[in-house]
Amino acid sequence: MNKKEMIAKLAKNTGLSQAKAGEVLNAIFSADKGKGIIATELDAGRKVTIPGFGTFGSKSRAARTGTNPANGKKISITAKKYAYFKAGKTLRERVSK
Repeated sequence: MNKKEMIAKLAKNTGLSQAKAGEVLNAIFSADKGKGIIATELDAGRKVTIPGFGTFGSKSRAARTGTNPANGKKISITAKKYAYFKAGKTLRERVSK
């Protein structure tokens, strides 16, 4: 399912127009700076938990030394923050059936 299909299903299930459903979807999931609720919370270092569905969060990975597999030379890998999603129990059980 792509974004357009999700907007159509959201509009059908809620009785919203497709334009309004698109606004709702963008307000929640947009990754553009200052737009999406989830991305804004992750920027601030907070988690977003939706009971039964899952948790969105961010983690930090420390700087480390790695090996270039092409030539075997040591390389420096910088520290970074990354987003993660952990499925909730209800979602995990539903998918595993």
